[in-house]
Amino acid sequence: MNTPALETKRLLLRKFTTNDMEAFYQIFSDEEVNRFLPWFPVKNMKEAQYFFQERYESRYAQPQAYAYAVCMKRDNIPIGYMNVEMGEGHDFGYGLRKEFWRQGIMTEAGRAVAEQVKADGIPYITATHDRRNPGSGGVMKNIRMKYQYSYEEQWQPKDILVTFRMYQLNLNGRKGQVYKKYWDNSKVHFIETEI
Repeated sequence: MNTPALETKRLLLRKFTTNDMEAFYQIFSDEEVNRFLPWFPVKNMKEAQYFFQERYESRYAQPQAYAYAVCMKRDNIPIGYMNVEMGEGHDFGYGLRKEFWRQGIMTEAGRAVAEQVKADGIPYITATHDRRNPGSGGVMKNIRMKYQYSYEEQWQPKDILVTFRMYQLNLNGRKGQVYKKYWDNSKVHFIETEI
């Protein structure tokens, strides 16, 4: 089982392929889409192909991976992505071309991915967003993730100080379980009360 394809009312979630490079480039080259993400936008098709090989093909070689192209059903062309890392944090991440923002697409995709990882026995997922990017936090709330804490990190490779908010969705029924690694690794951490 490796990145099982998923279907929702409007969307197909599937693996990226080498045939998707033009759409992949459009997603990962946009300055605004990639502003709050832990990489610099790709500058050309060669960089996009390298990014695809490094971030996606390598994952697809693993026995278990959740690394999706998010596509509208009408044309099956990627407009965004959604991933769940297989490390201990089970970090949940996503991005979407800006012309598709505010249409509930990431919420719809996120609910489907959360159901899949739950069915596959993943105990929880976590997600973080820059406090200056509340729209990303809105997606987390919409898929029933709960705010846990905030922390500061000197974020690489962009080398900027960021205050992150950490959300978690427990899929195993353990309501009090909190992934504390980001809290423990940051000298500045706190709980915001008005979120």
